[in-house]
Amino acid sequence: MCGICGYYSFRKEISSKNILEMNNAIRHRGPDDEGFWISDGFYGKSFSGNDSIAKIKEIFPVLNEPSSKIALGFRRLSIVDLSEKGHQPMLSDDEKLTITFNGEIYNFKKIRKELEGLGFRFNSNSDTEVILKSYEEWGAEMFSKFDGMFAIALIDLNKQKIILARDRVGLKPLFYFKNNNALVWASEIKSLLKNEYIRPEINWNGVYTNFLFQTTLAPETCFQNIFSLEPASFLVLDLNDFSTSKQSYWNFPIQRNENITEQEAVAKVDELLSESVKEQLFADVPITSMMSGGIDSTLITAKAKPFKNDINAFTISYQFSESEVKNASLMAEKIDIQHEVKKVSDEEILNQLKENIQHFEEPYSSLEVLMNAAEFAKNEGFKVVLSGNGADELFAGYSHSLKLNKWLSMRKFNAVRHFIFTNDDFSRKVKNYFSQDDMLDFFRQSQVGMKPFEAKNVFSKDVFNFIQTNLKSKKLSESKDYQGLFEYDMKYSLSSHHVFRDDLSAMKYGVEFRYPYLSNDLIDYVSSLPEKLRYNGIQNKPLLRKVAEKYLPSEILKMPKRGFSFPLAHFIKTEPKVRAFIIENLNNLKKRNFVNAEVIDEWWNHQKSEYDCVKIWQLVTFELWYQKYFENH
Repeated sequence: MCGICGYYSFRKEISSKNILEMNNAIRHRGPDDEGFWISDGFYGKSFSGNDSIAKIKEIFPVLNEPSSKIALGFRRLSIVDLSEKGHQPMLSDDEKLTITFNGEIYNFKKIRKELEGLGFRFNSNSDTEVILKSYEEWGAEMFSKFDGMFAIALIDLNKQKIILARDRVGLKPLFYFKNNNALVWASEIKSLLKNEYIRPEINWNGVYTNFLFQTTLAPETCFQNIFSLEPASFLVLDLNDFSTSKQSYWNFPIQRNENITEQEAVAKVDELLSESVKEQLFADVPITSMMSGGIDSTLITAKAKPFKNDINAFTISYQFSESEVKNASLMAEKIDIQHEVKKVSDEEILNQLKENIQHFEEPYSSLEVLMNAAEFAKNEGFKVVLSGNGADELFAGYSHSLKLNKWLSMRKFNAVRHFIFTNDDFSRKVKNYFSQDDMLDFFRQSQVGMKPFEAKNVFSKDVFNFIQTNLKSKKLSESKDYQGLFEYDMKYSLSSHHVFRDDLSAMKYGVEFRYPYLSNDLIDYVSSLPEKLRYNGIQNKPLLRKVAEKYLPSEILKMPKRGFSFPLAHFIKTEPKVRAFIIENLNNLKKRNFVNAEVIDEWWNHQKSEYDCVKIWQLVTFELWYQKYFENH
């Protein structure tokens, strides 16, 4: 688990300071070791860095080459094979292939066995070497074999190619920039911005989708010409003519398993989840489980216990989270594991507010406590944390899924919007509701970000004229049933939003979150089940609840769904320091020519529902994002 970065400057060598600074910008991702590799496109050479472990410094000189055409940087968080043999960048035996890899391949031992059967010999116990040898045997076809989370950069000097790849659901981020002079890539945008070819510019289309969906929809980011490599895809660059091609290597199964009974489905999900938990417990460092007290994380913890008797868990406690803490403690007692409760005070949130917001590389709409969770895990000596994330998307856990049937029956009346001529709040709400023509609109509405008319009003006319408001290109398969919503939840809610935030939150403290609900087999199996088993429109997560009945007390099964974030609306209303913080940042924003100051005042002074604070917070986080990445650059 690590941070990676690199570049290929097509026409000339550039200062190697670029790779040193890029790597340093993601130091937090890998405090245990670092490494470099540079090449002229035909031959490559490995180097250590100032933070490399002593044994690596003995093998490779510290990088002080003045310039380079191709360069790779790597920061290591040692989780599997802690020895210097797991060091990266890792080279093939003939030194013509070089890899940097961030993530975990959970089925690497099975693949290694297969490769050993084909005559391959291994020098380490790392999954990185398994990827390298897999490429030698299968080329890019290897990606569909990997079960895990990964961002990979591979240089093939024989075939004169650079390959960038990302796991199926985008659990590990990978960003890139390309123009006529270079291809530059990294685990975080902070790293890209250290490269001499890149000057930060706002991508207003990215900001617009961010305000509407609470996240920027991949492949776009909020930065011009910086893209997020889409999940389940790889990009190939030809070193000779600088052309790129992108390919997808996986999608949801099309075949439906219609004849399966509920009993069979429950048994199979139970079995696959156990297998996933077992595989994801593999590490050469201590592991803990993050229990929020809801079904998802408590079930993961219960399933971990038989495979790892000394597993323990922790719960983050904050305002109004008493029932979650109570349920988590109840579960810990039931399965007899050590359980810590970390209380996050308002003061702690306030002290780290600006720094934590600015660590994210885009505006966002909630007050995350995941960073507090990662910091606590690190302070307790844990590098690996099991997470229940992904269950909501996979098993229809969100409350908006329960509104799907009503929308499907009401959309036939959408023409009514053309006959609403009044402009009061209620009329606007009705008009907005009857403007949801397709599944993308329904999904957007459910994310409780800004409405399109609100985004239009808040941007200045000059900025809004730049924005491509037609989002047709963002549409997925658009099937008018639960499967259609499922795809949006998986590809946009999960891949663009949750796991990206998770990764940045965890890696800020050099901690790895793992997601047993998101194994290949579990995703393939659940998404091929008939709709009636996965979704009933009455209760969230009907199938997972049936699995959980065997393991969890009824108090947890009955608990209403709550998100894992701080109660923002209450915080704004009751905490004078937060109000002052918001007003200060809104005032800064109003002085810019991006936004309509009158609209901001109107929003701030007339908050009626708890969701009204979301759009305020989006503007505050936009201002802080702008300050960090544009003013201070």
